Amino acid sequence: MPLIVRDHTWTQNQSTVYISVPLKGVKSASVHVTCTDEYLKVSFPPFLFELFLFAPINEEKSEARIGNGVAVFTLQKRRDELWQQLFTDIDKANQMQIREQAILKVQEKEAEKSKAKAARIQQEKKYALETMMKLENEERDRIQKIKDGECASATAELDFWRETQRKTAEENENLKKTRGTGTQDKQPVYQKTERANAPPAITLMRNTGDTTSGQRSRKQKAKDLPAPRSAGCIQISFTPRVFPTALRESRVPEEEEWLKKQAEARRAVDTDLAELDDLREEERNPDWLKEKGDKLFMSGNYQAAVNAYNLAIKLNRKIPALFSNRAACHLKLRNLHKAIEDSSQALELLKPAVAANASARLKAHVRRGTAFCELELYVEGLQDYQAALEIDPHNTALRADSDKIREIIQGTA
Repeated sequence: MPLIVRDHTWTQNQSTVYISVPLKGVKSASVHVTCTDEYLKVSFPPFLFELFLFAPINEEKSEARIGNGVAVFTLQKRRDELWQQLFTDIDKANQMQIREQAILKVQEKEAEKSKAKAARIQQEKKYALETMMKLENEERDRIQKIKDGECASATAELDFWRETQRKTAEENENLKKTRGTGTQDKQPVYQKTERANAPPAITLMRNTGDTTSGQRSRKQKAKDLPAPRSAGCIQISFTPRVFPTALRESRVPEEEEWLKKQAEARRAVDTDLAELDDLREEERNPDWLKEKGDKLFMSGNYQAAVNAYNLAIKLNRKIPALFSNRAACHLKLRNLHKAIEDSSQALELLKPAVAANASARLKAHVRRGTAFCELELYVEGLQDYQAALEIDPHNTALRADSDKIREIIQGTA
């Protein structure tokens, strides 16, 4: 049931009603207002403010301002008069009817807004398409205009050449007719015509000669090209991986299995979680979340580190370091049972036991052993410390802790 707000204040004049509703520390983004001509509801969970107004108002001209921990409503009256009271007392049936009518009216307004928005978007798309088509038509017309200009220029040049050829032919014909009369007045014209016609023939012959010599040169170059290379096959060999253990103590199958398991763990990322919708790209990376959790742990913010490891584990449950590091956080927060569970899960993922994961196994055993000892389960804790000593026999601190636990078990401490 919502908590009804009754400590509101209101004032009025002939045309306006002012209502102030305290928001009780709720953020403005969580406030939802429903207003009609005779009903006002302000919902800000877990609180609720509801009024069945004394007289009708003009909701289109009314306004609301929400901020600074208060919601202030300015309601315009339909008739200029002073109200005797802010709300009217009506029975539950009428209240239910008014609420339903208000909900329907709000839904209709939202539907109208949605349609108007869709129509506006459609109009904008139509305008954009028309603008694009207009630009394309203008570009097409510009290109066509350039083409027409080039075509007209070429046609004019061709007509000029034809006219020149025609005049030259007429002059030659006139020269032939006057050749037999021995008139010397036309002789310079004939000589000029012969000189004008001679160079193109000479130029043509030179061009022909150049073309023939170019063909010979290309044929000569084609003959001088070397033969194609013969096909071959190059053998590539890779350097075999060197394992850290000696051959007589080698655990190659286990180490190969560990490498395969690590590769599968890197690929086992679940990116379909609903929690990922509001995250940035780097925040969806388990490695990035692990580094974030490590930094928070180093700064002493253990609960935030646990949250980072939690999200990383939801993304990928096959990375042992996530469980081991979360176990360390639980130890600091005194969540001892959770520390034991996470350490056990880390040790399960760290199988098979090889040199590559020895350091991680040692940390997991120590953290689980510490949690057992904090719960006064010293026998189980000693077993984990002994397992850690088998991994690192020269660790003096581990040996000293193991001796203390053994003394407690034997009752000599």
